Formats: sequence, C-alpha cells, structure tokens
Amino acid sequence: MDDEEARTRLLDAAEALFYAEGIQAVGMDRIRTESGVPLKRLYKVFPAKEALVAAYLERRDRRWMASLRDAVEAAPGDPVGAVFEWLAAWFAEPGFRGCAFLNAFGELGAGPAGVLDVVRRHKAELRSLLAGAVAGAGREDLADQLVILVEGATAVAALTPGPEPAHHAGAAATTLLAAATTTA
Repeated sequence: MDDEEARTRLLDAAEALFYAEGIQAVGMDRIRTESGVPLKRLYKVFPAKEALVAAYLERRDRRWMASLRDAVEAAPGDPVGAVFEWLAAWFAEPGFRGCAFLNAFGELGAGPAGVLDVVRRHKAELRSLLAGAVAGAGREDLADQLVILVEGATAVAALTPGPEPAHHAGAAATTLLAAATTTA
C-alpha cells in the first residue's frame, strides 16, 4: 500500500466515523482499524489527528461545494431555489447529521487553528456562492441573509432530518428576494 492509497483509506474511514460519531469520540486507533492502514503508515501520512481532521473537512468541502455549485449552475433561472432544492435532497439522505463544519467547530471550538481555518474557508465559499446567486438583486446584504437561512435550515434538519426545513427556508428566501426586488 502506497501513501496515496493509505491517505484515501484513512480519509474514507475518518469521514464515515467523524461525521457519524463525532471527532472527539473517534480515536486514531479506531481510524487505523477501520481503514486497515498500519499505524506507522497512518502517522507518516497524517502525523497528528488535527491534520487528519483538516484533510477530512477539506475533502468534504471540495465535494460538497462542487455538488452545490453544479446544482446552481444547472438552474440559471432560479439559482436560489436550486440551493434550497439541493439542501432538501441532502437533508433527506440516510445518515444526515447536519453540517460537518459546524459540527467540527462545535466540538473543537476555536482550536486547532488548521481545522478552524478549513471551517471558515468553507463558510466563506458558501457565502460567495450565495452572493453570486443574488448578484443581480443589487443588495449586498442578501447573501448574508441567505447564509442564515441555509445554516438555520441545516441546524433544524440535523434535529429533524427530512426535506421540510429546506422547503421552509426556501419559501422564506423567495419572500426575501421578492421584497428585495420591490425595494431595489
């Protein structure tokens, strides 16, 4: 097994376990066991748990944002609606446990710095995507308001999984956008 295969196996195990059970609840020995990667190779690839957590979140960010971006680009006439439809599908997935980034922040707080940086970059990228979706509305604050709707819907769905929180937040976004275009 080379380092790239070990990295993939470790990240697969970390993502499944950290998302389902929490970062603090899962030790490196459990990651090693689940991945089948020898301990020496694990620490060669990821010298510390912080590095593994940051890599797990970075990989998740790339996949999550690419999928959301694809949904928005596929609906040029209603990019904001596409965001909430995408969220509805995500919230209904088996094993949905909310936002991995907010879950990580909730567990680890302001440290370790490498993990916090990934969380902040992910949220900034989400805001940027939403800003692009409402760029024609002429109101800079709309992106921030949509972030709150997205994050709120995600938190509610973590407690009561299913598409309804996304549908409710999407309806609120529609109302918000309608009000913004009449006052712009």
